Amino acid sequence: MADVVDPPTRSRMMAGIRGANTKPELLLRRRLHAAGLRYRLHVADLPGRPDIVFPSRRAVVFVHGCFWHRHPGCHWCTTPASNRDFWTIKFNANMDRDQQHIAKLIALGWRVAVIWECAFRDGKIESVALALRKWLDGVDAFFETDLVRRR
Repeated sequence: MADVVDPPTRSRMMAGIRGANTKPELLLRRRLHAAGLRYRLHVADLPGRPDIVFPSRRAVVFVHGCFWHRHPGCHWCTTPASNRDFWTIKFNANMDRDQQHIAKLIALGWRVAVIWECAFRDGKIESVALALRKWLDGVDAFFETDLVRRR
């Protein structure tokens, strides 16, 4: 299946995708702040430069886009039809890097949460924020949203 847009348009679209302060990240940050939680953003000296960092709780949160970070089984985790080899290499590198960052953070004594973009769809932001707050108050080393929208 061919791409629905021409290469220059696709390039311009991809170049406009943000790596930080995405809409899902901003939504989550607003909910957490409203709940009285305080945090730091994009701490550069931590592996993976987590989106949200709770230093006093030794906890970090990554807000992952399902497409870029390859959320398994998710409706939004598609692969472009054109230039498949390039995309496969890129996505595999992203997934490997994500796993390395999580492993390094846990080895350093940090707790890690991964919040998937699809969890914000269909007005489920309150459920996500509540689940994350419960995890922050607990002791589990790893948390991942399970509100996946299946194909």
